[in-house]
Amino acid sequence: MNANKLVIGLTGMPGSGKSLVVAAAKNLGYQVVTMGDVIREETAKRGLEPTPQNVGKVMLELRAERGAGVVAEKCLPKIGETQSAKIIVDGLRSYFEAEVFQANLANFTLVTVHSSPLVRFERLSTRGRSDDPPTWDVFHERDMRELGVGIGNAISLSEYVIINDGSMECLNAKVAEVLRRAEEQWFK
Repeated sequence: MNANKLVIGLTGMPGSGKSLVVAAAKNLGYQVVTMGDVIREETAKRGLEPTPQNVGKVMLELRAERGAGVVAEKCLPKIGETQSAKIIVDGLRSYFEAEVFQANLANFTLVTVHSSPLVRFERLSTRGRSDDPPTWDVFHERDMRELGVGIGNAISLSEYVIINDGSMECLNAKVAEVLRRAEEQWFK
């Protein structure tokens, strides 16, 4: 793929603040590809309601049917179609997905967003998306499913970590710094 494109892969547990990082990146000129959209689209294709259980089930089934990197593979054409030189891919769930991007993209950097479980649950319980967990038990079940898919490996092998534990201004500054460093690394 085009060596003139920088692709930032974004990972983190549900509710860690990935969408806030995406918003900050958009303000800095990044175009967004969202991996969760692939799962939600597949859930709809299968005629299922987008509940936490259905979306989680489809995520696991899709990976079992087509391999651990399937969602990343489905995102590659979307990345290729974008005209932007800076892209952020929201929602990597495993290091297998990161490997797909690393094998197919000349300039790929993996970034993690981290927040505590309690903060993440509070955020998700007020976000209002149909697949958000309504109870702590469902939240915990979702975390365990995400960890089972391998998100912990992606998190632990990220090149940069953004701790989302302060104000929006603080987060925006952290995002700008990480993206600046990644751009310097690839666009020398």
